[in-house]
Amino acid sequence: MSLLRIRYQTIEFGDVDIHVRTLRDNLQYHDVDGVAEKLGISSATWPLFGVVWASSEVLAHHMFDYQVAGKRILEVGCGIALSSLLLNHRLADITATDYHPEAGPFLLKNVQLNMGKAIPFVRTGWADKDSGLGVFDLVIGSDVLYERSHTSLLSDFIEQHAKPECDVILVDPGRGHHANFSKKMVGLGYAHTQSKPVNADYLSQPFRGQILQYHRLDRKQ
Repeated sequence: MSLLRIRYQTIEFGDVDIHVRTLRDNLQYHDVDGVAEKLGISSATWPLFGVVWASSEVLAHHMFDYQVAGKRILEVGCGIALSSLLLNHRLADITATDYHPEAGPFLLKNVQLNMGKAIPFVRTGWADKDSGLGVFDLVIGSDVLYERSHTSLLSDFIEQHAKPECDVILVDPGRGHHANFSKKMVGLGYAHTQSKPVNADYLSQPFRGQILQYHRLDRKQ
């Protein structure tokens, strides 16, 4: 098995540069001791965590000037965790999660590249019942509705970790599952809207997806 080929790139957000160490491409594979395979991650899906996708860039740009003061924030399915790195630069209270066993080590390297404070990371699956994460004011994610089954798993996971008043922001590239997810979120008391990015000129191709936003008020207040 060959060693991973990696690349370094800088992604610009206005006058802010975020440096990331990623896989060279989505053809890389290096599952030491079959750790990922034991978690149900195939060789085809193994590298997906390790590249910067258009949806993750859209989410990070959306977070660039989003009001985050005083909020505890959770990124789900973080992959390379571009949004977490940007929010960390903004000194936000950000925690990152992913199921992939290499997401944490890559995040650690990228935090060091950006000379930021440590970002709490928990490797957890959405079906896990006790991740020890606690609850959050804001949950974010990009391209996380990859399969229809993810709509139930993710909505349940969010409910487990959402404060009574909570915002959820997901960027979906258009895989066709967001309507079912939105229905489940409405059932949990959230109002929702969806919109196109105001500007996506930073992408090499037109973005055909949506920014999905959900908001729930604390009914006890």
